[in-house]
Amino acid sequence: MADVYSKTKRSEIMAKIKGKHTSPEVRLVHLLKELGFKPERHRKDLPGSPDAVLPRIKVVLFVNGCFWHGHRNCSRASFPSTNRVFWKTKIEKNKRRDVSQQRKLRKMGWCVLTFWTCKPLTQEILASRLRRYARRNGASSATARKRSQSQPTIAEG
Repeated sequence: MADVYSKTKRSEIMAKIKGKHTSPEVRLVHLLKELGFKPERHRKDLPGSPDAVLPRIKVVLFVNGCFWHGHRNCSRASFPSTNRVFWKTKIEKNKRRDVSQQRKLRKMGWCVLTFWTCKPLTQEILASRLRRYARRNGASSATARKRSQSQPTIAEG
């Protein structure tokens, strides 16, 4: 199927897609604050410039767009029907870069948590992921455990 937009119009649309301060990223930071954390944002001194950083417990958080980061088995991550070679190359390069940056972060002692835009992010889910990290890392993450357990959860619905 051919694109419904001209090349110029499609280029304009794609150029408007933001890389920072997207609504899922803003939601993540809001939820972290509700849980009692003080997240730092887009730290350029860390590989990948994470969307949110919790330096006291050594956790970095990314909110990945399914299309741009090639989310496996997600309908939002399918390649456009036009210029498939370009998009396949671009997305594969993004995926390799993501893996490399995560590896570097882990070598530096950071825990990496990734959230996908196709899955709704709730306070319950975020608190659960942080508790799971805290359990794996013992006493050094008592702060994460305490904060994520002490906050009320939002009922899904």
